Amino acid sequence: MAWNRGDTLKDGKYTIRQTLGQGGFGITYRVRDENGRQFALKTLNDKAIAEPNFAKLHEDFMNEALRLAQFKNHPHIVKVYKLLQENLTVNNSGNRIFSWGSKPESISLNCILMEYIEGTNLEKLVERRGAIPEAEALRYIQQIGNALTAIHGEGLLHRDVKPSNIILRASNSEAVLIDFGIARDFTATHSTHTIGGTICYGAPEQFDPTLAEPKDYTDVYALAATLYHLVTGTLPTSAVFRAINAPLKPIKQIVPSLSDELHDAIVWGMELLPENRPQTVQSWLKLLSEIEADDLSSDKGVDYRKLRDLLKAGNWKEADEETGRVMLKVAGREKEGRLDFPDIEKFPCTDLRTIDRLWVKYSNGRFGFSVQKRIWESVGGKPGKYDYETYKKFGEKVGWYVKEKGWKYISDITFSLNAPQGHLPEVGISRFGRVEAGGGV
Repeated sequence: MAWNRGDTLKDGKYTIRQTLGQGGFGITYRVRDENGRQFALKTLNDKAIAEPNFAKLHEDFMNEALRLAQFKNHPHIVKVYKLLQENLTVNNSGNRIFSWGSKPESISLNCILMEYIEGTNLEKLVERRGAIPEAEALRYIQQIGNALTAIHGEGLLHRDVKPSNIILRASNSEAVLIDFGIARDFTATHSTHTIGGTICYGAPEQFDPTLAEPKDYTDVYALAATLYHLVTGTLPTSAVFRAINAPLKPIKQIVPSLSDELHDAIVWGMELLPENRPQTVQSWLKLLSEIEADDLSSDKGVDYRKLRDLLKAGNWKEADEETGRVMLKVAGREKEGRLDFPDIEKFPCTDLRTIDRLWVKYSNGRFGFSVQKRIWESVGGKPGKYDYETYKKFGEKVGWYVKEKGWKYISDITFSLNAPQGHLPEVGISRFGRVEAGGGV
């Protein structure tokens, strides 16, 4: 039954462009309409059509789509536009299972027309980049948590929260929750419990129906497991194996620098017994909102965790050297070993802000580029303009220049909080308009 590229639906109004993915009972395509607009189209797959209770699955699928359509204005939930119906003729050669000799059967198959999101899912992001910085991971999880709070408020449960079902919009890097193929009404009764969700992210009660009825806390587990994957870059141990004495690999063994608060939040969210977990996503998000994580964002994919850890430990000299190293890496000037004025002017604002905020935070406002900028302006310096006499005044203020003696050597720089305000990072926009690895000129 699966459609192929070029197949058309609704008398040619929609054309199949590619298969985006397939789950337990659903399959999703990218389609294009007559005006060239792209959509995602989801329907039941061959496995679902072959099920004896196909009519019930089909009805649930349709009702689910109608309820999810109400979230089309939520920024972190994929938009559902409308239901389409496509008439199909199926038989044993068309993927539905019939006894031999049975006649072809005509069915009307519902399809959900949804927003097509250009972007990368979190699973692919981790594959490409490895572990995601704490602040960035928290931002995505908070956004998806807000989406789940809205969904739960309407009596729905997602049951399949995982990195591959979260897409970052290419336009603004906002996280969007997709693939509601196994969302279920809390009040519905089912003769069997669906094992929904990838095994690494599913809560224990999804695999053992005697443990508890899936509720809000079920999605809490999956969201916490997703956060585990983001900050460690590794898959969490499945609840199935944890239940038979295969422990969750300690997060601090993988990421020693992870904050204690975030570590505890993940562990709490992944408690095996539902009653030991936060009972709602909202209560778990409240805990996350209290975590003050460093923003280590980089437009060039540079890892700032080492710089953060050096600054946090007060290792000012090593932090100054690391600052030079990462700045050269950001600018693609590692081979040359220095940055000149044109490189500095083109330096990505995101990375400059990350470096500066780390210095300012861990020096209690004493060091950092923004501190140096204020001092530069206080002695008459102008943005983008270099004047040597003004620069000498600046050098005096920050302790790089001594009247009648001249500029200090790198060996004379004071790597402690006793240094003058703005003294570090010395490796920044240095006294001759260059940035050199290891500081100095």
